[in-house]
Amino acid sequence: MARRTQVLVIGSNGDSCTDAQSGHAHAAGAAVARAGAVLVTGGLGGVMEAASRGASEAGGLVVGVIPYEDASRANGFCDVVIPTGMGMARDYVNAHCADGVVVVGGGSGTLSEACAAYMHDKPMVVVRGLGGSVERYIDGYLDGRKRVRVLGAGSGAEAAGALLGLLGQVGVGCVRGAEL
Repeated sequence: MARRTQVLVIGSNGDSCTDAQSGHAHAAGAAVARAGAVLVTGGLGGVMEAASRGASEAGGLVVGVIPYEDASRANGFCDVVIPTGMGMARDYVNAHCADGVVVVGGGSGTLSEACAAYMHDKPMVVVRGLGGSVERYIDGYLDGRKRVRVLGAGSGAEAAGALLGLLGQVGVGCVRGAEL
């Protein structure tokens, strides 16, 4: 049996997640699940919980990689919880778990995860118009090495679809300079 594609959805946490971000994250999670891919998140609230709920409602598999040692702190939509006890260093675990990343808003933690994914050539698609630390890089790169072009999409579902399309077209792994 072939390994299933794993998509990481990152963005605003529970304290700063807007209704619009939550809606786009929910749609992204549902799109990931409908495509038969595995959803990976940081397993907590905000965008993570909304994406997890979307994937769960669509019958998908949801993995939450949480920063705590106690698995019970994960959101209730996670099927598999990986309690790292690593604090925010778990952002690197999330990035390594993923074949690609969907970004929905977010602050410095989201940027940290995006940078970890970027350093390992993971393609990423950012939902436009929601603000956040990564949106300013759409249609460009996170640094001068130009490892992976940051793509933009108009919605969470579109972002997930575009990312899954990229992964399907070139296989799981590096996508340099890819465009929608």
